[in-house]
Amino acid sequence: MATDHFAGDPRTNLERMRAGDLYIADDPEIARRQQEAVRLAARYQAAYAEDADTARPLLAQLLGALGEEAHVRPPLYVDYGSNIRIGARTFVNYNLTALDVADIFIGADCQIGPNVQLLTPTHPLEPGPRRDKLEAARPITIGDNVWLGGGAIVLPGVTIGHNSVIGAGSVVTKDVPPNVVAVGNPARPVRHL
Repeated sequence: MATDHFAGDPRTNLERMRAGDLYIADDPEIARRQQEAVRLAARYQAAYAEDADTARPLLAQLLGALGEEAHVRPPLYVDYGSNIRIGARTFVNYNLTALDVADIFIGADCQIGPNVQLLTPTHPLEPGPRRDKLEAARPITIGDNVWLGGGAIVLPGVTIGHNSVIGAGSVVTKDVPPNVVAVGNPARPVRHL
C-alpha cells in the first residue's frame, strides 16, 4: 500500500515545491512550466546563433530577472528559468546547468565559467521516500563579483559571499564567506583576498 505523504495538506505539488517543502513532480502545472522553459531555452540558443543581441529578449523572457549588460552564452539548461535572477554585467559561459526548483540569485559582475552546475533540488536520504519520488529544493545565492571556475558545482542551500573565487572543478557543499578563494571537493577556503 502506497504511503500518502501529504495527508491533510491541501496544497498542490507546485505550491509545496515553491514553499521549499517535499513534493512530487507529477503536477501538470509543473510539467507545463518545465516544457515552456525547454522551449524558450531552445529558441534562445537558436536565435543566439544568428545574433546574440536580438536573442536577449528571449533570455529575458526565460529568466526571472536579467540585469543590464548581463550575458549568457548558450546552451543553458534550466528547470523553470523563472526562478533565476542574474545581476548586471555578469558573464555566464557555455553550458550552465541551473536547476532552479528553488531560487537562484547570481549577483552583479560575476564570472561563471563553462560547465558550471547550480543545483537546488534535494532528495531524501531514506530509500522509501526517495523511491516514492519525493524531492525538495533549497535556494542558491551567489554574491557580487564572484568567479565560479569551469566545472564548479554548487549544491542546494549554498551562499557564496561577495568577491569570492571558486576554483575550477570544485564542489561547493557549504557556504563560502566573502573575499576568499575556495577549492576542492568539498570546497574549502585556501586564501583570503
